[in-house]
Amino acid sequence: MAWLKRLTRAPLVQTAAGVAAAQYLRLVWHTSRFVMEPADTYERLEPELPAIFCFWHGQHFMMPFTKPAHYRAKVLISRHRDGEMNAIAAARLGVEAIRGSGDHGRRFDRKGGVTAFRTMLTALEDNWNMALTADIPKVSRVAGIGIVKLAQLSGRPIYPVAVATSRRITLATWDRSAINLPFSRGAIVVGPPIRVTAALTAEEVERARLMVEQGLNDATERAYAIVDHRSGPHG
Repeated sequence: MAWLKRLTRAPLVQTAAGVAAAQYLRLVWHTSRFVMEPADTYERLEPELPAIFCFWHGQHFMMPFTKPAHYRAKVLISRHRDGEMNAIAAARLGVEAIRGSGDHGRRFDRKGGVTAFRTMLTALEDNWNMALTADIPKVSRVAGIGIVKLAQLSGRPIYPVAVATSRRITLATWDRSAINLPFSRGAIVVGPPIRVTAALTAEEVERARLMVEQGLNDATERAYAIVDHRSGPHG
């Protein structure tokens, strides 16, 4: 299937796929009814900006719609060929992309990670909000330390975010990607901020990493509890 890989890497195909994905996500957003928890999230966020917003991989498709129009935001997207389509879709939805990622150990000296990390720090210094997945590549629901290091060096708070829809298709992939469907009930849940100080021991970095992981798990469970009409954390 080498020909198929070559086809999917073609710039024209990737552009068409990215544009189509953005249009589809707009359809989902405009045909669904979303609630936000807490309801006053944006008022709470204003004095905290710029901030680092994190989410689980595979739960990211509707994230651009959680951003108010006046928020300046950039998102970290892998340099993998699938990332090109995501970057095109994100741009169509008003979010700039920074390309690169860490490896399985969340090192930033591979896959364009060092440059991407420095670019993210610069973006935060320039009052851009940063959005990125928290999990270790190919390891679902395990947060890496990269996001903790970003908060540590930037001094900005981390906010766990989850978005869920009542109508969805969950794929049998490593990240359990949820394809959101139109005409859904939707929920956007933003967890409490996680603050990381500049001087941390290795043990404290690990505790912060676990806080990110738990915060995302809680937000995700709560978002699905809302759309599926069942009990969950905090409700």
